[in-house]
This record gives sequence, structure tokens and C-alpha cells, in this order.
Amino acid sequence: MAPRIQRMQVSVPGLRAIRSSSDEPYIGLKEHLTISRVEAGRAEFWTHGRLWKAERGSVVIQQAGDVYRDARRDGSITYQILSFPADAVDGAVGDIRLPSCLAGDDARGAAFQRLHDAVAAGADRFTLACAIAETMVALAEIEDPGRREPTRPVRRALAMIRERLAETVTLDELAQHAGLDKFHLCRAFRAQIGMPPHAYLTRLRIMQAKELLAAGAKPKDIAPRVGLYDQSQLNRHFRRIVGMTPGQFARDI
Repeated sequence: MAPRIQRMQVSVPGLRAIRSSSDEPYIGLKEHLTISRVEAGRAEFWTHGRLWKAERGSVVIQQAGDVYRDARRDGSITYQILSFPADAVDGAVGDIRLPSCLAGDDARGAAFQRLHDAVAAGADRFTLACAIAETMVALAEIEDPGRREPTRPVRRALAMIRERLAETVTLDELAQHAGLDKFHLCRAFRAQIGMPPHAYLTRLRIMQAKELLAAGAKPKDIAPRVGLYDQSQLNRHFRRIVGMTPGQFARDI
């Protein structure tokens, strides 16, 4: 079953809220900080080098750049997903190693539960602004000391990929910069990040393409600005990852 997505009306500019229901496994690269709540169903997902279990009431926290990959879903699962604009997060979260999933009765997630309840109830702008402020404080105060962070070679590879997003990057160059042979780098990257280097780079490029389109750039001018060969390659990857062409995305903004 293809995902059923319902956009929810919120009164705070920049905050995006949706309800998404699907029984299809999902893999993706998060573009923004997202705090999601399981409304129905149960799933196991992989992120940051380990499996997490989520069930009704669980809160799933993902930072920009995190890879999320479903390992198993027990039938259909419904999430209420809140995505936060960068200016709401800057200075509040920083490099804190956040836990990726909190059980519904975990006291650390109380502020997130209140925010989700407010969004679901269609709360007014002042109420939501207060709930968001409490959420940012809660994020700054929780940390998962056991969260698995990438090893130094993988961190160096990630940094190079991000810095050279619009350039041609070879695997040999990436391995040399990381200080690890290319065979072990590919294996370590996939194991720690959740997808191989080329797939991660492609998704970053499509994320950048979406930002350029949202800023008013024309679809025909995007490919060279994000390191893709031509319009055909951009269209192919954009449709596969986003589910529509760049032109359709631009029209829907």
C-alpha cells in the first residue's frame, strides 16, 4: 500500500505536520529535525547503528542527515510527523546525541507528547509556540550516551561528501581522505550510516535540489548546481526519491 499522507493545519510558520499511514517499508534521509509519534501499529527501525522498537505512543526523534530504515512493520503503521524549520533548531540542539526513540511512558518525552497533542487538537499559534519552546528545551536536556556515532574514517567521508556536494567525487578520493581502503570504507559506511556512500550522496543532492526549487530556481538549471550530469539524471533520481519530477515539485510549492 502506498503511503497515505494527510497534511495537518498548523498556525506556526515553518512547522510542518503530517499524518502518514503505510505498510510498506521505508528508507530515507531526514532533511530536518523531525519528532514523530506512533499513532497506530508497531515497527522496528534502524538508525545510528542499532535497531529500535516503536509502538503506539512511542516518540521517534531524527536529526537532519539521519538515515532511517525500516527493518520490520507489523502491518500498517501510522505516524504523526512534525518537521521543524532550521531557525527553530539552531542553537537549541547543536551536536547533542539525541535518543532515536522514546517509549510512550518515558518521562523525557513529556514535552514532545504535549506538542503532538496540541497539533492534533488544532491549537492556536500562542499555544503551539509555547509547546515548541518547551520541546527545544527538552531536546537540549536529553542525551543518549550509548548512541553509536560513526568512526573517524566514516566521519571524514561524510564531511567530504557534504563539502563537495556539487563536485565529482571518486571512491578512491573518498577513501584516501577517510584514511581507509575503499572496500572497508564502503562496508563501514553502509553499516554505520545505513546506506552506501553513493546513495547517501545522491540523496543529499536531491535534498539540495528541493531547497533550490523552493527558493525559486528553475528545474532546468538545477542539475549542474547539485553535481548531477544532466536534466535526465536529475529527473530520474528526483522521481525515485521524491515521487515526482522537479517540475511537479516546483508547481506544488
